[in-house]
Amino acid sequence: MTVIDRFEGGYAVLASENGSISISREQLPPEAAEGDVLIFKNDSYLINKEATSRKRRQTRARLRRLIKEDKQ
Repeated sequence: MTVIDRFEGGYAVLASENGSISISREQLPPEAAEGDVLIFKNDSYLINKEATSRKRRQTRARLRRLIKEDKQ
């Protein structure tokens, strides 16, 4: 899975199980945001909307659990 970790100027830092790379922000769809899961297909990056949504739900659930544990 490749995820947009962050943007640094005109570059996007992508994180995957193989490490991280920086690419030009122009190589991504204009609506790309930090945390989006990407697919590399036909020499271009596409946002995997289903995987991105699932990852964000999991992250929110994890955060809620951590906050709940912290309050106890």
